[in-house]
Parts: sequence; structure tokens; C-alpha cells
Amino acid sequence: MPKISVAHSPDADDIFMYYAIKFGWVNTGDLEFDNIALDIETLNEEALKGTYDATAISFGAYPFMRDDYALLRCAMSFGEGYGPKLVKKKGVKPKKNFKVALSGKYTTNAMLFRIAYPDARPVYMNFLEIEKAVLDGVVDAGVLIHEAILTYSDELEVEREIFEIWQGLAGDMPLPLGGMAIRRSIPLLRAINIENILLDAVRIGVKNKETLSRMLLERDLIRVDAKKLEKYLSMYANERSETIDDTSLAAIDKLFEIGYNHGIYDAKVSTADMLLPKEYVDYRFS
Repeated sequence: MPKISVAHSPDADDIFMYYAIKFGWVNTGDLEFDNIALDIETLNEEALKGTYDATAISFGAYPFMRDDYALLRCAMSFGEGYGPKLVKKKGVKPKKNFKVALSGKYTTNAMLFRIAYPDARPVYMNFLEIEKAVLDGVVDAGVLIHEAILTYSDELEVEREIFEIWQGLAGDMPLPLGGMAIRRSIPLLRAINIENILLDAVRIGVKNKETLSRMLLERDLIRVDAKKLEKYLSMYANERSETIDDTSLAAIDKLFEIGYNHGIYDAKVSTADMLLPKEYVDYRFS
């Protein structure tokens, strides 16, 4: 059986959106899926090398890999009034050139942060180390992502929401954080089949959220308790995650436009042009 490598982050929503395949709830036909869990910046860097067949990526990183990867229509995470948080110790006022811990230079939150705070001094580290770095005074502040936005220490407080930065740049749109991409070198029919399987995994997961969540918790695959998992999945693994719609398309386009206007990307990227041409199936077999 052809083996397809699927890379995702170890945070709850990525695991949730993939594990319907792992548990055998999705018919994968003649394809065998092999999953790898890595932090999001490592995934971005590996995608720039073309390492994995399908991979989670930060939307902020996608224009740098657009020639080698197409965007998938599923397993997307958006912030709608929420998202990563810039935190600091309580009572501390950061200076203009404060030192900040970010989860990677290619992440969406880092891109928006750098636009808003051009004088800050970024230090890039694994997202799991950021909270401790702030508490220990290694950095003046840090941007928390994933489940850490729900579990951070009482010694910390939010300096600014990344969603607030986004809103100031984009208006009233959902914040595109991460999605999935697939190598363009994969034959098109197979790539479309892989996308459909991953779409099914997300749909089945969302439809059976309670059962899947319980199974993930029982197997100790999740870093948070049941209550926080329910909250987190309601934020990042929901109906918007299932498949892209016009609102999602417009929001991703806006992110790419902002990046281009600030000199981060070398071209303005159209999201619709980066998706797999699913109509090919109809043409191929008409």
C-alpha cells in the first residue's frame, strides 16, 4: 500500500482532526497513512524542504512554499474573537524594544506581532517553552499559542491579543492561523483522494466530538483535561475547520495581502489559485 506521511502539531485540535484516521473510522482505500507530530515551526521549516506529503502549516508561512505545496480545504484553525496571546508578568510594563519569545519566525502570530511591534527583539523557541521563559525573566513577554492560551500561570497577564492586532489590520474577519498543505509532486488524482480522506476525518471527528475526545483523553494523547479540551476544540476544531468557505477564503487572502503590503512576501497570493483543482476529477472521467 502506498504510504502517505501526514505531519501535524501535537496540540489538541490537530490531533483531534487527524485521529479519526488513526482509529480506523475513515476508509483510506489503498492508502496507508503515517502520522508525525512536531511543533508548528518545525513543520513550517520541514515544509520549506518538502519533507512530508501532507503537513500542517502556519498560513503565515504558506506563500514561501506555494510552489511546492498546494493548500488543502480542510483541518484549518481560525480565531474568531480570540487567538494567540501576548503575555507578560503582572504589573510589568514592557519597554519599546522589549525582548519577546515567539513560537517561530514563520508562524502567523509572529508575522502579525512583528508588524505591530517593529522595535521588539524576538527570540524564537518551542511553543512549550515560552510560558516558562516569561516567568523566569529570560524574556520580557511571550506569545502563547495552542492550549497554553487557556492554561497559563496566574503570575502572567495578557498585554495584547493577537486577534486585536489582526482586527486593526483586517477588520471584522476571522484570523487564519493554520491549515494543511500537500506536496504538488504527488499525482493529482491521488492528492485529491488524500484531501477527501482528510476532509472525512475532520467531518467525522466534529460529528463525533464527544466520543473522539474521550478516546484521546483515555489514551493520554492530549495535554489538557476534559473541560479545557472541550473549550479548546470549540475554538479551533469546529465547523469552520471542516472545509473552506468564502469567508475563510477572504480571510486568508487578506492575511496574504497584509504580508505582501508589508514586504514579507514577494507576490500577492490568491488562496483560490493555491487549492487543488478538484474539478479535474470530472474532466478526467467525463
